[in-house]
Order: sequence, then structure tokens, then C-alpha cells
Amino acid sequence: MIIPVRCFSCGNVIGDKYEEYKERVSADEDPKEVLDALGIRRYCCRRMLLTHVDLLDEVIKYEEKGL
Repeated sequence: MIIPVRCFSCGNVIGDKYEEYKERVSADEDPKEVLDALGIRRYCCRRMLLTHVDLLDEVIKYEEKGL
């Protein structure tokens, strides 16, 4: 749904970095370089950003219909 505020494994704050990560990757930057520039070094935190699927737009469709 939405990116978690903290990494599930280590508790590092990562939620504030997701928007910049998403913008830079969609602008055809290398995800590895973006994560390095954002200071995300632990593989557990990198996993949180790399594998996140934003489903909020899909869920909102059902909420608007009242289902």
C-alpha cells in the first residue's frame, strides 16, 4: 500500500526517502546509484525501497465505490 516509515528489519527511517527515490528512478537513473546517494546502505533497507509496489491508487478505486 504505502511505503512503511521504518525498515521492518533494522528500524532505520526510510519513508522520507521514497518519493525522491521514485522520481529519480523514473527519470532513468540507476537504482543502485540513487540508493547510494540517499545514504541507504543496508541491504534490508534497500529491499524495502526496491521491492515496494504502490497499490494505493488501486485500493482507492474500491473505497470511492463504497465496496
